[in-house]
Amino acid sequence: MDTSEPPCSSDANSTADEEPLSPVQIPTLKSLFVEQRFGETVLGTATAFLAANDRESHCALITNRHVVTGRHQHTGKCLHSKGGVPDNIVIHFHKQARQIGEWKPITLPLYRSDGTPYWIEHPRLGASADLVALNLSWKNDVRKLPYYMKLELDRANMLVGPAEAVSVIGFPFGLSSAGRYPVWATGFLAQELSLMTPENPVFLIDCRTRPGQSGSAVIAFRPAGYRKHQDGRAAVTLTTIAAWEFLGIYSGRVNAESDLGKVWHASAVEEVLDAAAADMVRRTAKSRPSPPEVGQ
Repeated sequence: MDTSEPPCSSDANSTADEEPLSPVQIPTLKSLFVEQRFGETVLGTATAFLAANDRESHCALITNRHVVTGRHQHTGKCLHSKGGVPDNIVIHFHKQARQIGEWKPITLPLYRSDGTPYWIEHPRLGASADLVALNLSWKNDVRKLPYYMKLELDRANMLVGPAEAVSVIGFPFGLSSAGRYPVWATGFLAQELSLMTPENPVFLIDCRTRPGQSGSAVIAFRPAGYRKHQDGRAAVTLTTIAAWEFLGIYSGRVNAESDLGKVWHASAVEEVLDAAAADMVRRTAKSRPSPPEVGQ
C-alpha cells in the first residue's frame, strides 16, 4: 500500500466546487452510502462524508463511531439482531469523471493485521464521542468532494437559531433518492447552539430521522438569503445563489420514541480531522502500516 496521501483537491477535483456538474445541489454529492459488513455479509447501512480544512489540506472520511464498532454508543450492545459486528465497510464513492452519476464501491478494512482499528477517535473525548475519522490512501479513479471546515463554501458563517430549518443528508433505511444519491430529511434546530460546551459538543434537532442516517452531514441550507455573524452583530445577506452552513454529524435519536436527534457539532469534526492528519504524519514518519487504499 502507498503510505502517501495527496492533497484533498487537484485540478480535476476542484471543478466540483466551482462549476455545476449536474442539476443536483453540491451537498447532495457529499453524502456517501455505507454498507457495514462482516466478510461478505451485509450487517447494515449508514452514511459518511469526507472532510478537509481547505483544498490543500488533509482529507479524511468521517462517520459515527457506532457505525464502525457495530455497537450501541452508550451501552456497548451489539446493534445487529444476530450479534454480527463489522470488520469492513463498503463506501460508494463518486467515480472520477467529468459527469457524475456513477459510483465505485470501495471496501475498507476496519482493523489492521495486528487487530488495532484503522479509525481515529476524538483526541479529547475518545470513545465517548460518537464520531471517528478514517485515513485513506487516495488513487485517481474516485472523486473527492469533502466538506471544507475552513472555507466559506461550506461554512458561510450563518447565524442559525432554534426553530430554523436544518437538513440531515443521508440514507434512511438504506434508501436513495436515485442511484446512490442521498435523501434530504429536513427538520428544525431544537436548541440554542450557544448552550454547547467543549466537554459536550452536541446539540439537538427535531427531525424525522431513521436508521441508515447515522453519519450524515447536518447543514443549514438557504436557497436565497440568510442571516450571518458580522462584526459581532447579526446581518442579512441577500443572494440568488444557494448557501449552506455545515453544522455537524448526525448520530441518532435520543430514543426510539422521539424525533429528537443528536448532532456532534462541526467543532468536534474539526478536532477529529486534525487528529487524523496528525496520525497520518506519525505513521508515515515511522513507516507504520499505511491506511487502506481508495481507487486504483
